[in-house]
Amino acid sequence: MDLPSRNILCRIAALIVGGIFIYAGAMKIFDPTGFANDIDNYKILPWPLTVRLAFYLPWLEILCGLAVILGLLYRGGLLILTMLISIFIIASVIAKARGLDITCGCFGHASKYLSFFGHLALDFVLLVVTAGLLVIENRKLAFKKSSDRLGGRV
Repeated sequence: MDLPSRNILCRIAALIVGGIFIYAGAMKIFDPTGFANDIDNYKILPWPLTVRLAFYLPWLEILCGLAVILGLLYRGGLLILTMLISIFIIASVIAKARGLDITCGCFGHASKYLSFFGHLALDFVLLVVTAGLLVIENRKLAFKKSSDRLGGRV
């Protein structure tokens, strides 16, 4: 795939990922109590921390989604989103292994009808895309740095 096509594909992927996280964050902002209950269902964190996380996490998702869409703090936004997805996947697998019947809460009430494996598949796709975008961006940065060191002769 040539460079312009790859750049367009990466941009489309970034717009989709950013939009997904803005939507997911917005759905949680409208129902912080429900989201706190969804987090509490995992039985990993104490309730006071769960409540704080339920109010903070949606805003982080929205800000990171905006960063990815707008290209401002792009790598930081992708890194945080990649870590959030990874933590969620780990927490979901642990909860399932402990026999907990959990509701994801990722997209508010819209996602309550997906099965555990449906959520896991969606999360793995998001993880692959965000990690892939991060790797591509890091390669671009490394190439630019090496090009700058060689006086632009690469």
